[in-house]
Amino acid sequence: MTISTNAFSVNGKTYQPAAKPIVVICIDGSADEYLDITSAHNRMPNLKAMTVNGYRGMVRGALPSFTNVNNSSIVTGVSPAVHGISGNFFYNAAIDQEVMMNSSEYLRAETLLAAAANAGRKVGVVTAKEKLRDILSFKLNGIAFSAEKANLAKIETHGIENAEEVIGFPTPAIYSADASLFVLRAGVALIEQGMADFLYLSLTDYMQHTYAPEAEESLAFYEAMDAEIGKMIALGAVVGATADHGMNAKVKQDGTPNVLFVEDMLEAQFGEGFRVICPITDPYVKHHGALGSYVVVHVPDTSKINEIKNWLTIQPGITEVYDRATAVRVLEQPEDRIGDLVVLSGRDVVVGRKPQYHDLSALDGTLRSHGGRYEEMVPMIISHPLNAAYRMKAAGDPRNFDIFDFTVNGTN
Repeated sequence: MTISTNAFSVNGKTYQPAAKPIVVICIDGSADEYLDITSAHNRMPNLKAMTVNGYRGMVRGALPSFTNVNNSSIVTGVSPAVHGISGNFFYNAAIDQEVMMNSSEYLRAETLLAAAANAGRKVGVVTAKEKLRDILSFKLNGIAFSAEKANLAKIETHGIENAEEVIGFPTPAIYSADASLFVLRAGVALIEQGMADFLYLSLTDYMQHTYAPEAEESLAFYEAMDAEIGKMIALGAVVGATADHGMNAKVKQDGTPNVLFVEDMLEAQFGEGFRVICPITDPYVKHHGALGSYVVVHVPDTSKINEIKNWLTIQPGITEVYDRATAVRVLEQPEDRIGDLVVLSGRDVVVGRKPQYHDLSALDGTLRSHGGRYEEMVPMIISHPLNAAYRMKAAGDPRNFDIFDFTVNGTN
């Protein structure tokens, strides 16, 4: 099978792929502790080999540390300020509606997946969550389907049919370890069968939301992931893996959710009219109950912005508050898709709207979530050694959305 080595450029960066399968994996929600603990138990031999023979380090993700934001950054190679995806959910002032941001119509940058396909690579995109597929497959001439709806994939719309037969596994339940393992197994099958040689595999964080790193369920899950990654390397692939965000317990000492309902707090102090948006909001309520460590606030009287910002800043559990202009600069946000204020909370704290907007009864077990500064740093692992230029780059401030750059350009 001939693999194209044509260079392609997108969003100001040029990629020069080798004549090998290229695989980038987003291990959704994988804080570095998951890798450390599983590896320490000798349950990830392929990760251990990648660490010795290739590269392992830490990189800074995009904020807010949510799924859609960071997946969009990974496949474009740029920050949210450029690609325009600022969360899973936002208030669209132009139509006065709160809407899901899971459509490629909101994307303001080209993807390197589409560019790779146009340059002659056989591109395969497999995502666990259907909500991501439209963004990831933007202008893509290739394969793109989700584990969640694999049985519905069609040639005309997904670039593949009979996906279950191709992969050899049935469509999994989305709230399961199998949802992520199906994605990795699909990657192995697409390479083995010559259907793809440039792959993006995006997992789901149900397991990390549900289980701490030391839980046996987590250890078994990472061990199973490691086996599939090993198969891809054995097939000659250059594999790069990172995460879209980390994960932390957001609970009090008694184990109950540690929640600040910001809209209630603001109304009690300043009166009515505030609109708090939780950009983590998505259809997967068992994951987080729409509670994360990052919210945006639309303020009814903008003349009081500084007063409100200063008051929020000193509230226990709140760690950072920015006005719109500062959030654009410091947090790399698209100015027209955030609120008047952006609020981030502590490592063990989530911020929400009002209790009636958050169904905590749907959670599987305790509340583990993400979104803020404390889930921003994530691992980066590459199967092959980095060249001198990229070793230097890794020593600086690499981002999780540099993962394709490191995997493609850094290993040549």
